Amino acid sequence: MMTYTTAQIIEKLQQLKVVPVIAVEQAEDILPLVKTLSENGLPVAEITFRSSAAERAIRLARQHYPALLIAAGTVSTAEQVVKAQNAGADFVVTAGLNPAIVKFCQDLNFPIIPGVNNPMSIEAALSMGINTVKFFPAEASGGIKMIKALLGPYGNLQLMPTGGISLNNIQEYLAIENIIACGGSWFVDKSLIQAKNWNEIGRLVREVVACTRS
Repeated sequence: MMTYTTAQIIEKLQQLKVVPVIAVEQAEDILPLVKTLSENGLPVAEITFRSSAAERAIRLARQHYPALLIAAGTVSTAEQVVKAQNAGADFVVTAGLNPAIVKFCQDLNFPIIPGVNNPMSIEAALSMGINTVKFFPAEASGGIKMIKALLGPYGNLQLMPTGGISLNNIQEYLAIENIIACGGSWFVDKSLIQAKNWNEIGRLVREVVACTRS
């Protein structure tokens, strides 16, 4: 397995522009899902610890798709960090900023993109040497207007907004220079995964790729 630096991960995210935020109830569903994502131009997955299948799903994805960029999402404990790293994730994404989790990842030399949505959490991230953050929940926290306001005093931030992003607003988000990529789940909706509707997911992935790379 190749180990990426944070800078290399950011570079890949800037190329991909979109990160599928995935929750699978059955770990085995990750394989046809990742196949669908990869074949339609999106070889990346944020596999969230919102389900107990996350660790096994990450492991399966890594074994079968070694070139896939894998984030472990919704990580909130040191135990989950260890599970994610051992299973083969490339980096961690958190919903909020927990200094203990950030330091734990840093001690492991395991890249982390923590969640922020206000100046206080941004200050905390910067104080720990982190300037690439997830802006979450994006739309509920003021969306593009809030991001532009925060970039006034924090112009060196790099952001990955997630939460409420859709085909209707993703281009507007990506037009902001400091935004490296957007997280989204509408094209990998849990209901589509449970129904094993890989054709529809493939169609939606092609649609988002065409929209963001045109």
